[in-house]
Amino acid sequence: MSRKPDKTKPPQHKRWEGKEKPDWLARALARAGIFPQDEADDAIRAGRVSINGRVAKMALAPVPPGATVKVDGHVVSLEAPATRVLAFHKPAGLLSSTERQHRTGTVFEALLPQLPPELARYTWHAVGRLDVDSTGLLLFTNDDKLVAHATSPDTRLPKRYVATVFSIADDEKVEPLRRGMTLDDGPARPAKVRVRDEHTVEVTLTEGRHHQVKRMLGAVGLPVRALHREAVGGVSLDGIPEGTFRLLTDDEVHEGLRYEGRAPSAP
Repeated sequence: MSRKPDKTKPPQHKRWEGKEKPDWLARALARAGIFPQDEADDAIRAGRVSINGRVAKMALAPVPPGATVKVDGHVVSLEAPATRVLAFHKPAGLLSSTERQHRTGTVFEALLPQLPPELARYTWHAVGRLDVDSTGLLLFTNDDKLVAHATSPDTRLPKRYVATVFSIADDEKVEPLRRGMTLDDGPARPAKVRVRDEHTVEVTLTEGRHHQVKRMLGAVGLPVRALHREAVGGVSLDGIPEGTFRLLTDDEVHEGLRYEGRAPSAP
């Protein structure tokens, strides 16, 4: 005997139609800076989190707008915290990834243990990446919308690199980079290029494709021996020692990265 549809419960895809859709619990806790993502999952599994008086059993449990969420019996605010950005001086030999490959360490393993408690509670996202053998400025943020903003080619946020090359560099050799050139994955925008000396070339891009600087210089007979990123937008390393970080100011985020960001909550 076939069952008649239960008209008292709207279909899942229509339940939130025209309304603000709920976030899922573990992500909501992480975005609010209550726990990093993995600790949020652990807290939920341990029965420490409730939604509207009921203990949550699943990390993917929906959190309806306006719900009362408690951790260890205390009400927590799930309002997204202010945008925070870290400037990290990446050493060579680290992956811009959350996962190890063989014995290669990651930038997260180098950065996270350094963070003070007021920053360690956030979930951090790398803003783009640098190759394992490349060094220099790598940004991290607790705001995933900033990642999309800074890495989108439509934003045209300049990124300045310094390449050490094997061959002899001169203005004639790098001129194709200034005019714009075609790579194996399509046309590349014109780059700002300055020859610092015969083995050092400064390249500023407004896009960030895979191995782009290395491929552009390799295409004009200047294979790259080492690559270092000095700046992203108006943010530079500014003497940050290798392997360490500093917290950007709000002005650096707004003006340097051209991003409004999330303002601090009202007291």
